[in-house]
Amino acid sequence: MNIATSITLDSTALVQEYVRVRTQSAALCEPLCVEDYGLQAVAETSPPKWHLAHTSWFFETFLLKPFIANYTPVNAAYEFIFNSYYNGIGQQYARHQRGLLSRPTVEEVYQYRASIDARMQDLLAEQHHPDRAAILQRTELGLHHEMQHQELLLTDLKFSLAQNPLFPAYLSPAPRSAQRSQLALGFSDYAGGLVTLGTDTDQQPFCFDNETPQHKTFIAPFALANRPVTNGEYLQFMQSGGYQCAELWLADGWAMRQEKEWQAPLYWMQKQLTGIQEDAQVRQQENRQSGEWQVFTLHGLGPLELTQPVCHVSFYEADAYARWAGARLPSEAEWEYAASAEVVAGNFVDSRRLQPQSVATSDNAMQQLFGDVWEWTASSYGPYPGFAAAAGAIGEYNGKFMCNQMVLRGGSCVSDRHHIRASYRNFFYPLDRWQFSGIRLAK
Repeated sequence: MNIATSITLDSTALVQEYVRVRTQSAALCEPLCVEDYGLQAVAETSPPKWHLAHTSWFFETFLLKPFIANYTPVNAAYEFIFNSYYNGIGQQYARHQRGLLSRPTVEEVYQYRASIDARMQDLLAEQHHPDRAAILQRTELGLHHEMQHQELLLTDLKFSLAQNPLFPAYLSPAPRSAQRSQLALGFSDYAGGLVTLGTDTDQQPFCFDNETPQHKTFIAPFALANRPVTNGEYLQFMQSGGYQCAELWLADGWAMRQEKEWQAPLYWMQKQLTGIQEDAQVRQQENRQSGEWQVFTLHGLGPLELTQPVCHVSFYEADAYARWAGARLPSEAEWEYAASAEVVAGNFVDSRRLQPQSVATSDNAMQQLFGDVWEWTASSYGPYPGFAAAAGAIGEYNGKFMCNQMVLRGGSCVSDRHHIRASYRNFFYPLDRWQFSGIRLAK
């Protein structure tokens, strides 16, 4: 079994998709200054320049080298410095030092991308290549891999820009959306029973191997909230002492909350923290009394929109909030069961809003299952029954991470809509907050 289970697109469409995805990576970097390309605030994030190079390394390593006879690498050193975690390929440059790679330059990285694109176009044009099916399959995998890194490029960049006391915007501020009345929180009932989870190629032509094999699982009757939890609702949790009430938290979560001194979601700050100001202590006291909150976004610093979905919370915070609200987080099986009946539509990266949006009042029972925020589930990330990772280095893509992480579902405002489906399994460590991760309640 390969990491990507089949070919969704014919060869002509695949070439078009290759151009679209590769062009989108460059387009996402157009607003950057050259100084931005090397930003890496913490080890968990990577600089934009590294993302651009690594995605090209992927095509070179898993397509050009194995399928072009006597292939000559663009630069032999790139195999080491742009290898992320593939031990089967060789050693990797230290992840936490990627921001120190001032060479190759930004210009040289773009030249690298152009060289890989030219060679990939030639490879894809070989209609009678003996490994044609594998080439098309791996190319599609590489494109979905690049869409993952486009999302990471934006989330990583946001975290790095937020460390700057000037709070620089990636893009000029988006127009303020019209104030909407908040859709009342409601729950839809699901009968559950013996249901099908995951996917196979006859159901979902392209999927990652961690979505397979399709299998049966039992779900007890449950109810799922009609929308994600909003900033305003989460603020009530904070104001009621949610961050001070140990009974609401898992033991590891409480220890992490104390160690990290969490008091609010990532990027929330009270108004006095927006820059260097005179009479800071006086302003701090005034703002604590007024409760004025601002939030850093990819459009810079702005007021907290109370009706927008809360995001940038850890699994621990999501779990504590759910317990405070008298509910729980859904399992990934419950989430997929509900989402399988819905159309994949929502606020994705192509909207260029780059921030979760308030939900419009609608008769549709389920809102924002896709896009806006990744939704934490109560499920640990592990293999489905019968899962087996592919042989060789490419099998390291998902399988070796199936430990100590939690599953998220649905995509976010910086995901590519072509990349998201009901069976898609994202996964992060329970303390991670820099992703656009939010909360949907279940009962």
